[in-house]
Amino acid sequence: MNKPENLAHSLAERAKFREMKEGTKEDWAIIGAEYREFAKDLPDRVLEHLKLLDGDFGGFPVDRLEHSLQTATRAHRDGRGEQYVVMALLHDIGDTLGSYNHPEVAAAIIKPFVTEEIHWICQNHGAFQGYYYFHHLGMDRDLREKFRDSPHFDACAEFCEKYDQAAFDPDYESESLEFFEPMVRRVMEKPLASMYKTAVED
Repeated sequence: MNKPENLAHSLAERAKFREMKEGTKEDWAIIGAEYREFAKDLPDRVLEHLKLLDGDFGGFPVDRLEHSLQTATRAHRDGRGEQYVVMALLHDIGDTLGSYNHPEVAAAIIKPFVTEEIHWICQNHGAFQGYYYFHHLGMDRDLREKFRDSPHFDACAEFCEKYDQAAFDPDYESESLEFFEPMVRRVMEKPLASMYKTAVED
């Protein structure tokens, strides 16, 4: 049985191949145009997903969205640049779908838009954050030491000390998600590095 037609995309607007190896330049012109439009909405999708953390406390003194806002607010008020602040805002966005590897999920989302150091901080902050609590769970609080030789070790330790581990204060007055929205849009407007970078350039 044929699937119902999507009214927004008639067959005339779709590629004609059944296997990618059959694709033509015309097919990929259609797909490329759709891709560019879809990519423009990435900040909207990211912000909507971040809202899933609202009301999810997980036993913490503040919910996961407030922790994210507080981390970003502390970084912003400390004079950090927009890439850094957006990383701070999104560093735990992977909690929903990456319960066992949330830093890697967040790092994958921001990777095309930030410097190598900021990406590295995001990807590895879980091990560094563990310095503050792993020993209470029978884990090795010095797990971060395996990264000691990285040029980004100190930057990641500083992120966790100054912003991440400190961002569980119910009395702290964080900026709103709306405050950070323009930053997210500016940072994610165009990738700095991606194999698909040319596909989104007009």
